[in-house]
Amino acid sequence: MFDTTLTRVTVEFASTVICIVLVKFMIKPYQLTKESRYLGLPLGFGFLGTSFTISAIVYFLKSNTYYMDLLWFQSLMLAFAFVFLAATYHFSKELSQNSRFLSEITFGLLIAVFVALFAIVFATPLLAPQFYRESQTYIRIFNMIFLSYIAAHTLRSHIDNPDPTTIWIPLGFILLAISQYSSIFWYTDLSLAAFFGEMAVRTAGLSLFLFVSYRTFYSSGKLRKEV
Repeated sequence: MFDTTLTRVTVEFASTVICIVLVKFMIKPYQLTKESRYLGLPLGFGFLGTSFTISAIVYFLKSNTYYMDLLWFQSLMLAFAFVFLAATYHFSKELSQNSRFLSEITFGLLIAVFVALFAIVFATPLLAPQFYRESQTYIRIFNMIFLSYIAAHTLRSHIDNPDPTTIWIPLGFILLAISQYSSIFWYTDLSLAAFFGEMAVRTAGLSLFLFVSYRTFYSSGKLRKEV
């Protein structure tokens, strides 16, 4: 069977680099305004980039007998990134004091749940390698649900405030959702078409975000509330 390791490591590394650049772009609104509500997106894409970094390291060192625990952590980090981004977009329009308090509680709970799951992954011997592939279908469906919510939210925001640039944002999240869908067939059937589809579509989605960020913060010279 075709060895996918080199392709995966290359794409994971490229995805990490794109996420690092995105975080650099998206941190600018917070640097200028010092408003905490602008931290959600750079943190979310930071978590996403961390998951890609872990994946690149794991598959590069896959001969290591202890790499499977890190794969569990990578899946957890990936899911957490999408949940965090969904929560960020959900609270992005809420400006009242109560809503800000609720958002802080929500993000605090998300982090607490993530830490708890992290402890379970490394403390529970039942999370054996043979269960990893089986779990991926459910994790990817979970990711698709939250990515679909983000895509719907950003599309609604674009319809409310039409802009030639922001139309690409929901498309980027749709592409990420499609990449998660494709990966299901890779984990269940070892379909090479699904594998390369996941890699290509994910890269296209992240590249769209990079394009929008560049246009927003460098070409247009103005900040937007929705990235």
